[in-house]
Amino acid sequence: MPSAADIIKDYVSEFSRLQNWMLAIRDTNPDTYNSMHDRYLELKVTLSSLGVNLAELDKIKE
Repeated sequence: MPSAADIIKDYVSEFSRLQNWMLAIRDTNPDTYNSMHDRYLELKVTLSSLGVNLAELDKIKE
């Protein structure tokens, strides 16, 4: 079973990658962006509940 630190590390990596992809397609493919936004919110809530400070990581700033 993965440790809490491993889970946080994986989620932070996914959160960062997802934001980069979202920013790259925001204006060109809004349907895909909106779909990805749901996952973005899930990750943001999960990381916040795990005590991760997203102030420096959140590039979307919604």
